[in-house]
Amino acid sequence: MPVVDLATVPLRSLNADLHKLPQNTNETHWTIRNPGGKHALAVGLDAPVIVEIEGHVGYYCGGMNKEATIVVSGNAGVGVGENMMSGEIRIKGDASQAAGATGRGGLLVIEGDASARCGISMKGIDIVVKGSIGPMSAFMAQEGNLVVLGDAGEALGDSIYEARLFVRGAVRSLGADCVEKPMEAADRTALAGVIARAGLSDDVSPDEFKLYGSARTLYHFHVDNASAY
Repeated sequence: MPVVDLATVPLRSLNADLHKLPQNTNETHWTIRNPGGKHALAVGLDAPVIVEIEGHVGYYCGGMNKEATIVVSGNAGVGVGENMMSGEIRIKGDASQAAGATGRGGLLVIEGDASARCGISMKGIDIVVKGSIGPMSAFMAQEGNLVVLGDAGEALGDSIYEARLFVRGAVRSLGADCVEKPMEAADRTALAGVIARAGLSDDVSPDEFKLYGSARTLYHFHVDNASAY
């Protein structure tokens, strides 16, 4: 099991070694020590490996991830899991702005709180936040599921397309074209699946959440809706 100490090994060297891993690598479990809040740690991975990071990470950790499981035992800076394609990223602390931005697949779990614009322009990723999320989260969200066990800040789902937003706590306000919707059977099944993948089935029930999504009034420009754009 490779153990890399970033107090002595350059970040560029670590990322290069991770990028070289073939799909059938025997080096499937990596431990990264002393991350020191470095930016762009474990980005662009494309192999089914586990990367455990012991400490806090800076901006864009796990960006463009494919297939890898990345576990951070601390906090994450801006853009964790940005444009993630598949795999899983789990942050055991808090996350800064734009967590999971533009993500197209995979699962991002934040065990603490997430700051503003969590899930901005998400395109298929599933995001679970055990704490609360900041303002303008899921702005222009297009596909995927955002599950929040705590509260949501102002303008949730502003200009949303077809993503599902499940919130257990209070919502400060909804953004343009975002409305509370009835929970249909398919929505409940999707929520239960995401909760199960996040390992929270024993902690929460789909019955505790409210669903928010697009009212679809902004799909096409109409002068009567001009003030909402």
